[in-house]
Amino acid sequence: MMRTVRLELARCHDFPEGSKKHGYELRVPLTWGGRLDAKAVPENRDEVSFHRFWASDNERGHIRHGHRGWVLSFGPSGEGDETIFRGEQHRFVTGEYVSIEERDGQIRTFRVASVH
Repeated sequence: MMRTVRLELARCHDFPEGSKKHGYELRVPLTWGGRLDAKAVPENRDEVSFHRFWASDNERGHIRHGHRGWVLSFGPSGEGDETIFRGEQHRFVTGEYVSIEERDGQIRTFRVASVH
């Protein structure tokens, strides 16, 4: 079932209170248990996408599932892809936390703010 998941930056050194202005909106298939559903990706390939918002900077891309797990892809070259750390294991339900290894090599933690 396709869902829109909003991830907001969790508390960290640079943002001690977290930040609603830094994060991702994912358009992903989820199982009834709230996990990413790799089996549903092929039939929803065009919809499986993300929007990265970082203050006033906005980027879009597609989400892929492959040998490295779940990846946020900014383009066809694969350069600069970001990895959802243990994406297969996380539950994407409000209040849970998800880590993403971003292009700068930093692993940042995000709180699931909403699922629609």
